[in-house]
Amino acid sequence: MGAGMALPLLLALPLLAAALTWLIGTRTPRLLAPVILGLPLAALMLLLSLRGEVFAQPGHALGWRVAWLPALGLDLSLRLDGLAFLFALLVLGVGLLVILYARYYLARNESAVRFFCLLLLFMAAMLGVVLAGNLLLLVVFWELTSILSFLLIGFWSWRADARQGARMALAVTGGGGLALLAGVLLLGHICGSFELSVVLAQAGKVQHHPLYLPMLVLVLLAVFTKSAQFPFSFWLPHAMAAPTPVSAYLHSATMVKAGVFLLARLYPVLDGTNSWFYLVSMTGLATLIVGAGLALLQRDLKGLLAYSTISHLGLITLLFGLDTQLSTVAAIFHIINHAVFKASLFMAAGIIDHETGTRDLDRLRGLARYMPHTAVLAIVASLSMAGVPLFNGFLSKEMFFGETLAQGLLGEFNWVIPAAATMAGALTMAYSLRFIYGVFFGGGRPDLPNYPPHEPPRFMKVPVEFLVVICLVVGLVPAYTVGDLLAAASLATLRAPLPEYSLNLWHGVNLPLVMSLVSMAGGATLFFLRRDALRRWQQAIEHLSARRSFEHGMRALERFAAAVTRWLENGSLPTYIAWMLLAMLALPAYFLADLAALAGSVPAGAIDPIGAATLALLALCAIAVVATYRQRLLALVLLSGCGLMVSLAFLRFSAPDLALTQISVEVVTILVLVLALFYLPRETHDRPRAGRRVRDAVLALGGGTLLAVAAYAVMTRPYDPVSTFYIEQAVPGGGGHNVVNVLLVDFRGFDTLGEICVLLVAGLAVQALLKGMRLPTPSAAPDGLPWTSQAHPLLLAMLARLMLPLTLLVAAFILLRGHNQPGGGFIAALITSVALLLQYVANGVRWTEARIAPDYRAIAGAGILLAGLTGLGSLAFGYPFLTTAFGHFHLPGIGEVELATAMIFDLGVFCTVTGTTLVIVSHLGVRNLPPAQATEDD
Repeated sequence: MGAGMALPLLLALPLLAAALTWLIGTRTPRLLAPVILGLPLAALMLLLSLRGEVFAQPGHALGWRVAWLPALGLDLSLRLDGLAFLFALLVLGVGLLVILYARYYLARNESAVRFFCLLLLFMAAMLGVVLAGNLLLLVVFWELTSILSFLLIGFWSWRADARQGARMALAVTGGGGLALLAGVLLLGHICGSFELSVVLAQAGKVQHHPLYLPMLVLVLLAVFTKSAQFPFSFWLPHAMAAPTPVSAYLHSATMVKAGVFLLARLYPVLDGTNSWFYLVSMTGLATLIVGAGLALLQRDLKGLLAYSTISHLGLITLLFGLDTQLSTVAAIFHIINHAVFKASLFMAAGIIDHETGTRDLDRLRGLARYMPHTAVLAIVASLSMAGVPLFNGFLSKEMFFGETLAQGLLGEFNWVIPAAATMAGALTMAYSLRFIYGVFFGGGRPDLPNYPPHEPPRFMKVPVEFLVVICLVVGLVPAYTVGDLLAAASLATLRAPLPEYSLNLWHGVNLPLVMSLVSMAGGATLFFLRRDALRRWQQAIEHLSARRSFEHGMRALERFAAAVTRWLENGSLPTYIAWMLLAMLALPAYFLADLAALAGSVPAGAIDPIGAATLALLALCAIAVVATYRQRLLALVLLSGCGLMVSLAFLRFSAPDLALTQISVEVVTILVLVLALFYLPRETHDRPRAGRRVRDAVLALGGGTLLAVAAYAVMTRPYDPVSTFYIEQAVPGGGGHNVVNVLLVDFRGFDTLGEICVLLVAGLAVQALLKGMRLPTPSAAPDGLPWTSQAHPLLLAMLARLMLPLTLLVAAFILLRGHNQPGGGFIAALITSVALLLQYVANGVRWTEARIAPDYRAIAGAGILLAGLTGLGSLAFGYPFLTTAFGHFHLPGIGEVELATAMIFDLGVFCTVTGTTLVIVSHLGVRNLPPAQATEDD
């Protein structure tokens, strides 16, 4: 198997694990552990086997691509370079540890199958984000992570806080996903492609494009919402209502890292501008300070870690915003370190909650006496989070402090960023000490629901131990452990030679070291000497709740939406149509407003008197319909006159096929409407207000004027007609001389197949509506006269019976000649429908169905099947779907005839249109008779 083919397999293994978990989890629980651990482990081993391919050549990327929707620029394109390798390693490595941890965390009565299915699906979605080689594909996987995180955060759905946290996370990250889609569309428009390899090579073009700033803002909105940057950070603390394995996975190494991954992925093409520096660095700086400050004031243990995560994500964002090569290296290094120590801390918090029954820091104290092993693990991870020497967090913190000193874009305010970074370091040290001292030390007996607490099961601690060992090993020998990984990821991000940097533990006494010492001393002083002040600040902010503000905002939005809905959707069909027409007219009117530019170079031709007279009669019929709309039957007759004028116009312009179709449609439509009018009053008594008349008149005049202007603008320009291709290719390509029919059943056969499917669905929907309705027969005619005793006039009944075979013969003739002469399946179906419809009108539903009782739904369905099989037949012979085969054959006694598979497709159209039309008519014509007439036919 080639290295490129390993990429889809990386995605497939977690998906396969999720599918197998769902299939066998409840039937054979013993196989659950091998599946949920074995397949992700196999994916991790496969990824590690590609290490040599990725690391061997600087900037080298493995690729795999399959065309999916090339017309939209969306392909199944996967790409593995150093940056994608790093994040895939975090997704699979931390994910595997979280799965092992979750097996001991979840209670026996909880749905482990559903939990692990969702977790594995999320793993696959995150792998899709980091491996995507197409920006549109990245957006698809990005949105999948939002949906799956919603389901994971709300896993304990019986808890209100879980439902609220999940809803909040989906609203914020889902909104960011819409912004990302818009930004990616703009970026693809600028670059001319959505392929990542093409986009990353066009930095100069992108940054000098007029759409750069709006595109940048949209992409950064997606980054900031996903990575919980201020002011969008409020959702992350409330997502802590999720089970702790979810928090350890989503909120340390995967979902919240997706935002900073996107920053790193698009860094080569978006960075280097003042807009980038100010938007990214200032947002990161604000998030760093706000997150650290609020983490220090939390009572909930996971809340402290959530705000700590926000702060560290702000640190990473700030490093990317500083826009130097070394700051980018430092950002990537801190991504690695933060994922390791934060995942271990979340798992340690889960162990504490699991064994004590609470996460309240005011109730937790002195646990080191009861859980010494867990205490050692949590303390080491906390010291790494605080950036204490000899732990991995110290190294990236030193690089961070150094880069804040190196930036110089703020002029005389350059001191602001280093000062803020030092303050954030002190706050980080303070909340890390609060975690350590508040949980594991302190006097007095702890106030715990589960007393006395004890160590968790042995294998529940294994993932934490593994991550803590990484914190120590990376902190002591960073160059030998993560040096190659950091270099490969940095090269893939910068797409340029790496700057000089050192991963040594000791760099001498310098300003970054002084900043570290000041921050550690300041944090210790703040925690140990100002604890009373911290309690007062904690009490002061307790009444502040982002959740309440979010819920109030959502309720206000719902009220606004309800008010708008009541205003727009007031139950008036004319109002709905008016709004649709207004929207349809407003946009083109804006582009057609320049009257001077409307006229093209093609001169106007002479006016055709006959054509003009036909159109004038059409206009008069339309005006008459509007003027007489209260008298329904008269308006219906005039409406048929409009259809007749349209048919005559088609004939005048040499379109007999369209004229036949229009006439047939008019006859069927009028007959169906006559049936419907039977149940309605003769006249409409609704008298519209003057304002509504003015509105309708303005829309009608505006629409007519706009269409006339648009038609004039198009027809006075020398466009090449599309008809030329179809006229030239009708015979050699479709085997028919009737260009319209060949177009419908061959060139655009797929469109026709879709249209007859829609027609059948509409017919079945009408049948379902009419089947449950009880349409009563009016007690008298609209003019008040009683009904005649003769339900169906004898003369009409006899004529209808005589016309049936003749009409069916004409329909068969029209169907068979349609490929070369005016006609076809659609027209033949309408003629057949008229013949049968006339039987229903002249003889009644019961009489007709007693003698002609086909299953119209089966006929319509058979038509769809016939049309579809025609297309599949071409596939069987290696041709594209619905490719027509035709030939000339000599039949004895008849002579030479042409046969084409398109005729079979046309027969499918005939069956579907006939069946659907009669499904509607056969139900519309049934009525409930009064008791006195119950024995009579209807």
